[in-house]
This record gives sequence, structure tokens and C-alpha cells, in this order.
Amino acid sequence: MAAGPAPAPAFTSYVDTVLAVLARDPARSVLTPADDRPDITAGALHATVHRMAAVLADHGIARGDTVSLLSGNLPEVLAARYAANLIGARVVFLYDGMAAETLARIAESVETALLLVDPALRDTAYALLGHLTGPRPQVMTLGPVPGPAGEPAPGTAAGTPGDRAPLGPDLVAACAALPVTPTVAGAARPEDDWCIRHTGGTTGIPKGVRMAHAPFAGMLGGLRLAGAGDPPRLLACTSLAHLAGIMADLTLADGGSVVLHHRFDPTAVLAAIARERITHLWLLPPLLYRLLDDPTLPTTDLSSLARITYGGCVASPSRMRRAAEVFGPVLYGWYGQSEAMSITEAGPGDHTALATDGPMSVGRPLPGVTLAIRDADSRDLPPGEPGEIHVRSGGVMSGYWKQPELTAQVLRDGWVRTGDVGLLDADGRLYLVDRLKDVVIVVGGHVHPTEIEDLLHTHPAVAHAAVYGVRTPDDAEEVHAAIVPAPGHSAEEVSLSALRAYVTAHKGALYAPVAVHVLDTIPLTPVGKPDKKRLRETAATAP
Repeated sequence: MAAGPAPAPAFTSYVDTVLAVLARDPARSVLTPADDRPDITAGALHATVHRMAAVLADHGIARGDTVSLLSGNLPEVLAARYAANLIGARVVFLYDGMAAETLARIAESVETALLLVDPALRDTAYALLGHLTGPRPQVMTLGPVPGPAGEPAPGTAAGTPGDRAPLGPDLVAACAALPVTPTVAGAARPEDDWCIRHTGGTTGIPKGVRMAHAPFAGMLGGLRLAGAGDPPRLLACTSLAHLAGIMADLTLADGGSVVLHHRFDPTAVLAAIARERITHLWLLPPLLYRLLDDPTLPTTDLSSLARITYGGCVASPSRMRRAAEVFGPVLYGWYGQSEAMSITEAGPGDHTALATDGPMSVGRPLPGVTLAIRDADSRDLPPGEPGEIHVRSGGVMSGYWKQPELTAQVLRDGWVRTGDVGLLDADGRLYLVDRLKDVVIVVGGHVHPTEIEDLLHTHPAVAHAAVYGVRTPDDAEEVHAAIVPAPGHSAEEVSLSALRAYVTAHKGALYAPVAVHVLDTIPLTPVGKPDKKRLRETAATAP
């Protein structure tokens, strides 16, 4: 009798990899919370993940469900992500700083089955729930929630703050109440989404980028960060919902430990590097510049620092040259996109003798990444000629959540069309030249001008608005708005403070302009579109 086919090998998810490392040395400290609680050991984190997974399963969360996370940098949110992914649920990160209405639209669009809430963000959670137009998902909290405070959320019944219904049960308390720690088997499959990351969008709902388990597990199993320390010790001082969370995964999988800060503060970061013997930092370039400008830098002991990984927006060559002088050969620049994960890396050698009057390289492709520079007809271009950057790797997205037409435009035959313009030199280094997409990259996320223009055009005092990005001397980007007041309305009604408040109320502080230019007319190109190039040039030369 012929033997049947051999069973397929069990899939090892990224969570399985992290848990296996945690199990090797349970007594080792792996997480330092930001709120003066004691360090969390590998054994305690391992147990918490399994306990959370069991409780989530008892609440009906299973493979294919969506768990949305509204949290700051808590150890519990890291454990909750691992727990949700372990049982096969996908996770969605809801960024603090977005308007509650936007958060509600995201939560509904991804069919959230469970909303996990940081107790410190209770008011945001109430406001989010008040903006939902469909069924309310299950809600659990990552710790005890203090008594309600503030006004009732929009869309909720009138009454005093004390009239609010409780958000939901405490996941942490439910885990602690389990009599023993269960062992929960991983349920994720290679093709399942481990997360949906949201970028900006022009439809009111940001685009959801679907990332599958298999490429992320492969990345975590194969990528070791050069110079990050042995063992690495990461300071997570930016949101765990962004790349700091990925860096935490890489650190834990490499046998390292993570120190958590609630937010970025340059003086506190420098003090922590010295006190906690930090070996690795992840920062956006504008935050790195703030470290360079901090008055405590000259007296800070930086001897433990072995790697600074930066990325997320274009870096200033002059500033990075200064950073290389101050910090030494520890700079590693990453270029990437949500749709393709990390694409290139510029190492310490790329930061020596940087020119101040020209672009700097974003490095060479990471292992497993193939780059092509192509023209509008998708023909490959030779070194030195600029064109659109196309990327192929095991880390490309599965597609956009429920947007097949947009997926087909961006993802073709396994290649991601980045929308960025770049060129390769003869040595294979990539240089960024421009962007095809009209997007402004600011600290904290991406701002699509069309979204803000549409919103500003709903303001009764605005007749015409054009929104665009302006580079600062450090090559960071800021959101500017050119405004023509509506007839009968004064310039004061469209002042910076008035429009910042309006945008913040409807979209969140991330999207608010830093400058408003009141004009009689918006300059137009020959084809009748707002001449944003001219507007940028005018803003850049304004006193």
C-alpha cells in the first residue's frame, strides 16, 4: 500500500519565533515599562501572551478576526498583539493623534471584532465608539480604567460623564484570574494577514495595507541588525504602532531587551541611553536632529550606543554629516514603504564625507530585495537615469484591504510601484529624487493634501484651498495651506489658529497646517491645476 503524501510542515509564525526565544531564559529581563513598574521577565511576557491568547479565544476571537489596538507604548499592547496574532487574528493599529471620526471609519472598514484600549486613551475610545455607524465591536481594556472624565463622546446619549457605560472588561485582570497558564497553539497560516497598516487616502478612509504572516516571519527569522548590540538593548521612544514595534520584535527575537518611553523627549532619551546602556535607537530624521540640538548632548555618555536606525522621510545631508561626527559610525538609514517593508539600507560607510549640497544615498537593497528604475512605460532604465522605483521582494504587501482596483495599479506581477522617483548609481546605490504621489511625510505619518483640501473647502470662510508640503532647512517636511477667503469673509477668519483648530477637530493634529498663506488667487499651471511648485518656492523664500 502506497504511503500518502507527507503532511505539510507546521508554520512557524513570527510570534512562535519570539516565544521560543523568551522560553530559553525565563528569568531574563526583557521589557522596562515607561511608568516605573518593575522590569518584565521573559517568562512573565511568555506567560502573558499565552494567557491573553486564551482569554481572547474565550471571547470568541479566532483566526481571520480583526483586533484593533488603541494604545500608547505599554508592555501590555505588545503582549496583546502577539496573543492576537498567535491565535490567527489580524491586528490594526489605531494611531493616537488621529481624529476620533477617522479612527471610527478605520475600525469599521476593517470589520473590527475587538477593540483593545489603553486606559489612558479612554476618552478617545469613547469618542471613537460614538462615531460608529454600525454595530459596536467588543471592547476590552489593557488595565483598569479610572472613573469617566470629560464630556460625553459625540453620538452618545446625553448625560454626565458618570453616565457613560463601562468600556469593557479588563483583559489584564482576566489573564491574572486564570488559575494556570495555558499553552495556546499557534493558529496563523502563512497567507493570513498579521496586520493591516493604514496610509493616507483621498477617500476619507486611509488605505489599508495587508501584510501576510509568511514574509514577516521570514524577515524576523533572517534579519539581524548589524551593530545593534550583543545582546541588543532597544529604546522604543516612538510609537509601537509604527516601526518601533517592528524593532521591538527584532530585538526580542535576537535575545535582547526593550526599554519603553511613552513619547519622544530628547533630554529623556539621552538620559536613558546613558542610564539604561542603550545600544539601539530607531528615530525619524527630525527627531534625530532634536537630539543633536539638545543642550545635554555634550555631557551624555554615549559609549553604549552601537546603532541608530533612521528613516520614514528624507534626511538632510548636512544634518546627517553632523550626526556621524557626534555619534560616530553608528548610523543606518532605511528606505521603505508600508507596501514593501524595508527596501534599502545605508550603513556607516555611506555617511562618511557626506556632501551638503546634493542628495544622499538611501543605500543598497537589503537581502532578498530587487530594485528596478523604470520609465512611464515600465521599461528598465540604466544607472544614472531617474525613473519610478519598482520593488520586488518577499516582503511586499498582499494588497490593499478591499480595494482590488488600487491593488492592481500598485502591485503588478509581484512588483510594487512605489510612486517614488529615484536613480541607481554604478555601484547599485539608490538616490531618491522626487515623489510621483502628492503626499507630505511628517513626523507621525503621511498627509495627503487632497484630504485636507477637501476638508478646508467645507469651511464657510474658505473659497479656495491648496495644500502642499514645504521642506525646512533640515529637509523635514511641513504642511502649508494657501487660502483664498470666501466673499464677505476676512483674512482673520482663515488665520493659522482658526484653520489649525478646524483641521485638528476633524482630522487630528497630525494633519494641521503649520503655515497658512492668505492670497487673492491661487496660482495655476497652464492646464489649470494649482501651481504647487510655485507655492512651495514662494513659501520657501518667505521671511
